[in-house]
Amino acid sequence: MTDLRSKTIAGTFCHAPELGSIEILRDALVEIDGRGTIVAVTPAGDPGHAAKRARAAESGALVEAPAESYILPGFVDLHIHAPQYPQLGKALDVPLEVWLQQHTFPLEARYADLAFARRHYEALVEDLIANGTTTALYFATQHVEASKLLVDICLEQGQRALVGKVAMDNPAECPDYYRDASAEEGITGTKALIDYVAAHPENHGLVHPVITPRFVPSCTDPLLEGLGELARQCGCHVQTHCSESDWAHGYVLDRFGRTDAETLDRFGLMTRRTVLAHSNFLTDGDMELIHARGAGVAHCPLSNAYFANAVFPLRAALAKGVRVGLGTDISGGPTASMIEAQRMAIAASRMLETGVDPTLPQAERGRPGSRIDFDVAFHLATAGGGDVLDLPIGLFRPGFHFDAILVDPHAPGGTMRVWDDIDSDADALQKIVYTASKGNLAAVWIGGREVAGTL
Repeated sequence: MTDLRSKTIAGTFCHAPELGSIEILRDALVEIDGRGTIVAVTPAGDPGHAAKRARAAESGALVEAPAESYILPGFVDLHIHAPQYPQLGKALDVPLEVWLQQHTFPLEARYADLAFARRHYEALVEDLIANGTTTALYFATQHVEASKLLVDICLEQGQRALVGKVAMDNPAECPDYYRDASAEEGITGTKALIDYVAAHPENHGLVHPVITPRFVPSCTDPLLEGLGELARQCGCHVQTHCSESDWAHGYVLDRFGRTDAETLDRFGLMTRRTVLAHSNFLTDGDMELIHARGAGVAHCPLSNAYFANAVFPLRAALAKGVRVGLGTDISGGPTASMIEAQRMAIAASRMLETGVDPTLPQAERGRPGSRIDFDVAFHLATAGGGDVLDLPIGLFRPGFHFDAILVDPHAPGGTMRVWDDIDSDADALQKIVYTASKGNLAAVWIGGREVAGTL
């Protein structure tokens, strides 16, 4: 990766530094160095604003966002099954265990064919970037070479990504045609991908490796033990599913006599860099354990509606100090849009609070205090996701990567309206969360590079 020319972006920036609060910097200046890192943020009222703007303009480094546009941090998607993209919007009418065995495993097995893998991975990464996903946490497949290919494609297209070769060796839960032949093979393959990412000549911190036990049911004890030891050795990120559905949660309780979170911790897989997808059936003790370890949850509200049989108790987890971000869970969630994920997070929280059974009295129908609003959803999709990953992303602050989205409320192909005589900047941000679409995303930057659209 060659250095960029330093630049100064002038525009109106919106971010959510804290849970439940937003900050809007109208007519601010964000200075970016040659590595795509923010070095200074100058609000319009700062005494040095005019001089900085003039110097940037004179040197040709000034980039001005169009009037009435907004610049947001890029979205952080904490849970994506990259090989499942071809079945997005299909097979959503069956239980999780049937969906895996009859639809998902056969599709993922096809990624042994690298031509097949390249075709679909290229489309996925391109589409995600166009939807504003600047950082993606990917489950790849059981295949080492196809997982390496996904790393290559992320680097080619300039997406910040974390890629994991899926480890799965339990013959009782994994088909013979699609699993690691042994725990040793799963561990060796994981280590091979870690080494590949570390030594990649084109990778300068854009892509990270992830230790990826698919979920406890798909792994034998020796595989979980070996991956836990590998996590201790390398300090890599870890990702897996946790207490997603009644079936998955019950399976782990029956096998180990303890919850998913307790089991993962027993095997050394609960770390500051662990991301637990779903986590719908966490106990209070689980939440306390996750908080103590510093791990995080990838809340996937849309796929939970199809496969989880429950709504993740988001507010309860946040009250326990659990780090939380959002995930689309392609293809259990039938959308590649993190904007849609934010909307569903809001809707799910409202349904959890008010309840869904109209035959019950109002006072008994729901779980009080569960709702969130657009500001919390926006935080989770940006700064919250960055915090879960322990990466400097999701905010417009010095030292953070300039991963950003230019939103044009008036784009011809967009789906939102902002009225300058009625709507404040805060209103506009709310309308972005609730009504914007891919058509409103005019440009996307990752590490200071414009990787989609045009400014």
